[in-house]
Amino acid sequence: MTAEPPNLAQAQYWNETMGPVWVELQDQLDRQTTPLGLEAMRVLAPAAGEHVVDIGCGCGQSTVELARRVGADGAVTGVDLSRPMLDRARARPIPQGAAQPQFREIDAQTGELGRFDAAFSRFGVMFFADPPAAFANICRALEPSGRLAFVCWRALAENALMRVPAEAAAPLLPPTPPSDPLAPGPFAFADPDRVRGILQTAGFAAINIDAFDVEVGGADLDRTLALNLRIGPLGAALRQNPALRDNVIDAVREAISVYVTPAGVFMPAAVWIVSARAS
Repeated sequence: MTAEPPNLAQAQYWNETMGPVWVELQDQLDRQTTPLGLEAMRVLAPAAGEHVVDIGCGCGQSTVELARRVGADGAVTGVDLSRPMLDRARARPIPQGAAQPQFREIDAQTGELGRFDAAFSRFGVMFFADPPAAFANICRALEPSGRLAFVCWRALAENALMRVPAEAAAPLLPPTPPSDPLAPGPFAFADPDRVRGILQTAGFAAINIDAFDVEVGGADLDRTLALNLRIGPLGAALRQNPALRDNVIDAVREAISVYVTPAGVFMPAAVWIVSARAS
Protein backbone atom coordinates (compact mmCIF):
# COMPACT_ATOMS: atom_id res chain seq x y z
CA MET A 1 0.00 0.00 0.00
CA THR A 2 1.34 3.43 -0.95
CA ALA A 3 1.62 5.83 1.98
CA GLU A 4 -0.22 9.14 1.74
CA PRO A 5 1.95 12.25 1.30
CA PRO A 6 2.60 13.83 4.71
CA ASN A 7 0.81 17.09 3.91
CA LEU A 8 -2.08 15.61 1.92
CA ALA A 9 -4.72 17.24 4.12
CA GLN A 10 -3.14 20.66 3.67
CA ALA A 11 -2.77 20.13 -0.07
CA GLN A 12 -6.47 19.31 -0.35
CA TYR A 13 -7.42 22.24 1.88
CA TRP A 14 -5.40 24.81 -0.08
CA ASN A 15 -6.39 23.43 -3.47
CA GLU A 16 -10.06 22.68 -2.93
CA THR A 17 -11.31 24.78 0.01
CA MET A 18 -9.25 27.90 0.66
CA GLY A 19 -7.05 28.34 -2.40
CA PRO A 20 -9.90 29.60 -4.62
CA VAL A 21 -11.09 31.88 -1.80
CA TRP A 22 -7.65 33.43 -1.37
CA VAL A 23 -7.36 33.98 -5.12
CA GLU A 24 -10.73 35.75 -5.13
CA LEU A 25 -9.81 37.93 -2.13
CA GLN A 26 -6.12 38.29 -3.01
CA ASP A 27 -6.01 42.08 -3.35
CA GLN A 28 -7.52 42.67 0.08
CA LEU A 29 -5.46 39.94 1.74
CA ASP A 30 -2.25 41.28 0.22
CA ARG A 31 -3.04 44.75 1.54
CA GLN A 32 -3.62 43.27 4.99
CA THR A 33 -0.51 41.09 5.19
CA THR A 34 2.01 43.19 3.26
CA PRO A 35 3.16 45.33 6.24
CA LEU A 36 3.84 42.14 8.20
CA GLY A 37 5.73 40.47 5.37
CA LEU A 38 7.78 43.58 4.70
CA GLU A 39 9.09 43.56 8.25
CA ALA A 40 10.32 39.98 7.81
CA MET A 41 11.80 40.97 4.45
CA ARG A 42 13.61 43.87 6.09
CA VAL A 43 15.18 41.42 8.55
CA LEU A 44 16.13 39.00 5.76
CA ALA A 45 17.67 41.88 3.74
CA PRO A 46 17.76 40.17 0.32
CA ALA A 47 20.59 41.65 -1.74
CA ALA A 48 21.05 42.16 -5.44
CA GLY A 49 22.13 38.97 -7.18
CA GLU A 50 21.03 36.58 -4.43
CA HIS A 51 18.98 33.43 -4.92
CA VAL A 52 15.93 33.32 -2.61
CA VAL A 53 13.13 30.80 -2.04
CA ASP A 54 9.68 31.97 -0.90
CA ILE A 55 8.08 29.16 1.14
CA GLY A 56 4.30 28.98 0.89
CA CYS A 57 4.29 31.82 -1.62
CA GLY A 58 0.53 31.72 -2.22
CA CYS A 59 -0.59 34.22 -4.86
CA GLY A 60 2.98 35.47 -5.27
CA GLN A 61 2.93 39.09 -4.07
CA SER A 62 5.86 38.51 -1.70
CA THR A 63 7.73 36.51 -4.37
CA VAL A 64 7.51 39.38 -6.84
CA GLU A 65 8.73 41.82 -4.20
CA LEU A 66 11.70 39.56 -3.50
CA ALA A 67 12.39 39.41 -7.24
CA ARG A 68 12.41 43.20 -7.37
CA ARG A 69 14.91 43.36 -4.53
CA VAL A 70 17.39 40.80 -5.88
CA GLY A 71 17.18 42.31 -9.36
CA ALA A 72 17.78 40.80 -12.77
CA ASP A 73 21.06 39.20 -11.64
CA GLY A 74 19.30 37.33 -8.83
CA ALA A 75 16.78 34.51 -8.81
CA VAL A 76 13.62 33.84 -6.81
CA THR A 77 11.54 30.67 -6.59
CA GLY A 78 8.09 30.60 -5.02
CA VAL A 79 6.87 27.21 -3.79
CA ASP A 80 3.38 26.25 -2.67
CA LEU A 81 0.92 23.36 -2.53
CA SER A 82 -1.98 25.34 -3.98
CA ARG A 83 -2.41 25.19 -7.74
CA PRO A 84 -5.08 27.94 -7.87
CA MET A 85 -2.83 30.31 -5.95
CA LEU A 86 0.20 29.46 -8.07
CA ASP A 87 -1.81 30.10 -11.22
CA ARG A 88 -2.58 33.56 -9.88
CA ALA A 89 1.08 34.06 -8.96
CA ARG A 90 2.26 33.19 -12.48
CA ALA A 91 -0.09 35.83 -13.93
CA ARG A 92 1.40 38.70 -11.92
CA PRO A 93 3.23 41.44 -13.80
CA ILE A 94 6.94 41.61 -13.05
CA PRO A 95 8.55 45.01 -12.46
CA GLN A 96 11.23 46.15 -14.87
CA GLY A 97 14.68 45.21 -13.60
CA ALA A 98 13.39 42.41 -11.37
CA ALA A 99 14.33 38.75 -11.58
CA GLN A 100 11.81 36.57 -13.42
CA PRO A 101 10.42 34.48 -10.55
CA GLN A 102 9.82 30.77 -10.93
CA PHE A 103 6.77 29.18 -9.28
CA ARG A 104 6.74 25.50 -8.37
CA GLU A 105 3.94 23.31 -7.04
CA ILE A 106 5.92 21.45 -4.43
CA ASP A 107 5.74 20.40 -0.77
CA ALA A 108 8.53 22.27 1.00
CA GLN A 109 8.56 19.59 3.69
CA THR A 110 9.68 16.81 1.38
CA GLY A 111 10.44 18.22 -2.08
CA GLU A 112 13.80 19.03 -3.61
CA LEU A 113 13.87 22.80 -3.33
CA GLY A 114 17.16 23.66 -5.01
CA ARG A 115 19.99 25.79 -3.61
CA PHE A 116 19.56 29.29 -2.19
CA ASP A 117 21.27 32.07 -0.30
CA ALA A 118 18.14 32.81 1.72
CA ALA A 119 14.66 31.52 2.51
CA PHE A 120 11.63 33.69 3.23
CA SER A 121 8.02 33.06 4.20
CA ARG A 122 4.98 35.21 4.86
CA PHE A 123 2.62 33.00 6.87
CA GLY A 124 3.53 29.90 4.86
CA VAL A 125 5.39 27.75 7.38
CA MET A 126 2.77 26.96 10.06
CA PHE A 127 1.04 24.21 8.08
CA PHE A 128 3.63 21.42 7.97
CA ALA A 129 2.67 17.98 9.29
CA ASP A 130 6.25 17.56 10.57
CA PRO A 131 7.78 21.01 11.18
CA PRO A 132 11.28 19.77 12.19
CA ALA A 133 11.51 17.68 9.01
CA ALA A 134 10.23 20.59 6.91
CA PHE A 135 12.74 23.07 8.32
CA ALA A 136 15.53 20.52 8.01
CA ASN A 137 14.65 20.28 4.31
CA ILE A 138 14.72 24.08 4.04
CA CYS A 139 18.03 24.20 5.90
CA ARG A 140 19.55 21.70 3.44
CA ALA A 141 18.50 23.98 0.59
CA LEU A 142 20.53 26.89 1.98
CA GLU A 143 24.15 27.67 1.33
CA PRO A 144 26.44 27.49 4.39
CA SER A 145 25.30 30.25 6.77
CA GLY A 146 22.33 30.87 4.50
CA ARG A 147 19.64 33.08 6.01
CA LEU A 148 16.04 32.35 6.97
CA ALA A 149 13.36 34.89 7.88
CA PHE A 150 9.64 34.42 8.23
CA VAL A 151 6.59 35.96 9.83
CA CYS A 152 4.01 33.90 11.73
CA TRP A 153 1.03 34.71 13.92
CA ARG A 154 1.25 35.04 17.66
CA ALA A 155 -1.68 33.69 19.71
CA LEU A 156 -5.25 34.36 18.63
CA ALA A 157 -5.84 36.16 21.94
CA GLU A 158 -3.29 38.80 20.87
CA ASN A 159 -4.75 39.27 17.39
CA ALA A 160 -7.84 41.48 17.45
CA LEU A 161 -7.77 41.21 13.66
CA MET A 162 -9.17 37.67 13.90
CA ARG A 163 -10.26 37.40 17.53
CA VAL A 164 -12.80 40.24 17.58
CA PRO A 165 -14.98 38.94 14.70
CA ALA A 166 -14.87 35.39 16.07
CA GLU A 167 -15.82 36.49 19.59
CA ALA A 168 -18.67 38.65 18.31
CA ALA A 169 -20.17 35.71 16.43
CA ALA A 170 -19.50 33.02 19.06
CA PRO A 171 -22.74 33.44 21.08
CA LEU A 172 -24.72 32.94 17.87
CA LEU A 173 -22.90 29.77 16.76
CA PRO A 174 -22.63 26.24 18.19
CA PRO A 175 -19.72 25.76 20.62
CA THR A 176 -16.40 25.05 18.91
CA PRO A 177 -14.47 22.04 20.23
CA PRO A 178 -11.00 22.92 21.58
CA SER A 179 -8.36 22.65 18.89
CA ASP A 180 -4.88 21.17 19.17
CA PRO A 181 -2.54 24.19 19.48
CA LEU A 182 0.28 22.20 17.87
CA ALA A 183 -1.73 21.03 14.86
CA PRO A 184 -0.97 22.60 11.46
CA GLY A 185 -2.78 25.90 11.25
CA PRO A 186 -2.37 29.66 11.46
CA PHE A 187 -1.51 29.70 15.17
CA ALA A 188 0.70 26.60 15.30
CA PHE A 189 3.81 28.77 15.86
CA ALA A 190 2.33 31.02 18.53
CA ASP A 191 4.71 29.59 21.16
CA PRO A 192 8.18 31.07 20.51
CA ASP A 193 9.90 28.35 22.56
CA ARG A 194 8.39 25.72 20.29
CA VAL A 195 9.55 27.63 17.21
CA ARG A 196 13.06 27.94 18.60
CA GLY A 197 13.20 24.22 19.38
CA ILE A 198 11.98 23.28 15.89
CA LEU A 199 14.61 25.44 14.23
CA GLN A 200 17.42 24.16 16.46
CA THR A 201 16.40 20.55 15.74
CA ALA A 202 16.36 21.34 12.01
CA GLY A 203 19.94 22.66 12.05
CA PHE A 204 19.50 26.41 12.39
CA ALA A 205 21.48 28.69 14.69
CA ALA A 206 21.60 32.42 15.52
CA ILE A 207 17.82 32.27 16.05
CA ASN A 208 15.98 35.52 16.80
CA ILE A 209 12.26 35.72 17.52
CA ASP A 210 10.94 39.25 17.89
CA ALA A 211 7.40 40.51 18.47
CA PHE A 212 5.99 42.89 15.89
CA ASP A 213 2.67 44.70 16.26
CA VAL A 214 0.92 46.88 13.70
CA GLU A 215 -2.60 47.80 12.67
CA VAL A 216 -3.50 46.36 9.27
CA GLY A 217 -6.41 46.53 6.86
CA GLY A 218 -7.52 49.54 4.86
CA ALA A 219 -10.75 48.24 3.31
CA ASP A 220 -14.10 49.80 4.11
CA LEU A 221 -16.47 48.30 6.67
CA ASP A 222 -18.49 46.23 4.18
CA ARG A 223 -15.42 44.66 2.55
CA THR A 224 -13.81 43.98 5.93
CA LEU A 225 -17.00 42.29 7.11
CA ALA A 226 -17.20 40.19 3.95
CA LEU A 227 -13.58 39.11 4.33
CA ASN A 228 -14.05 38.00 7.93
CA LEU A 229 -17.10 35.94 7.02
CA ARG A 230 -14.92 33.83 4.72
CA ILE A 231 -11.44 33.53 6.28
CA GLY A 232 -9.87 33.18 9.72
CA PRO A 233 -11.51 31.53 12.74
CA LEU A 234 -14.92 33.01 11.94
CA GLY A 235 -14.74 31.88 8.33
CA ALA A 236 -13.87 28.36 9.51
CA ALA A 237 -16.82 28.34 11.91
CA LEU A 238 -19.23 29.48 9.19
CA ARG A 239 -18.01 26.81 6.79
CA GLN A 240 -19.22 24.35 9.42
CA ASN A 241 -22.49 26.25 9.94
CA PRO A 242 -23.30 28.01 6.64
CA ALA A 243 -27.01 28.35 7.48
CA LEU A 244 -26.11 30.63 10.41
CA ARG A 245 -24.17 33.18 8.35
CA ASP A 246 -26.93 35.78 8.31
CA ASN A 247 -27.41 35.41 12.07
CA VAL A 248 -23.93 36.75 12.86
CA ILE A 249 -23.59 39.60 10.35
CA ASP A 250 -24.97 42.39 12.52
CA ALA A 251 -22.93 41.39 15.58
CA VAL A 252 -19.70 41.13 13.60
CA ARG A 253 -20.33 44.41 11.79
CA GLU A 254 -20.85 46.19 15.11
CA ALA A 255 -17.67 44.69 16.59
CA ILE A 256 -15.56 45.68 13.59
CA SER A 257 -17.04 49.18 13.34
CA VAL A 258 -15.03 50.20 16.41
CA TYR A 259 -11.91 50.07 14.19
CA VAL A 260 -13.19 52.27 11.37
CA THR A 261 -10.88 55.17 10.49
CA PRO A 262 -11.04 57.77 7.71
CA ALA A 263 -8.65 55.51 5.75
CA GLY A 264 -10.65 52.31 6.27
CA VAL A 265 -10.84 49.58 8.91
CA PHE A 266 -7.51 49.00 10.65
CA MET A 267 -7.22 46.28 13.33
CA PRO A 268 -4.29 45.18 15.53
CA ALA A 269 -2.16 42.29 14.29
CA ALA A 270 0.46 40.55 16.44
CA VAL A 271 3.17 38.40 14.86
CA TRP A 272 6.61 36.93 15.41
CA ILE A 273 9.43 37.94 13.09
CA VAL A 274 11.74 34.94 13.10
CA SER A 275 15.26 34.87 11.69
CA ALA A 276 18.05 32.28 11.75
CA ARG A 277 21.09 30.99 9.87
CA ALA A 278 21.87 27.53 8.59
CA SER A 279 24.57 26.01 10.78
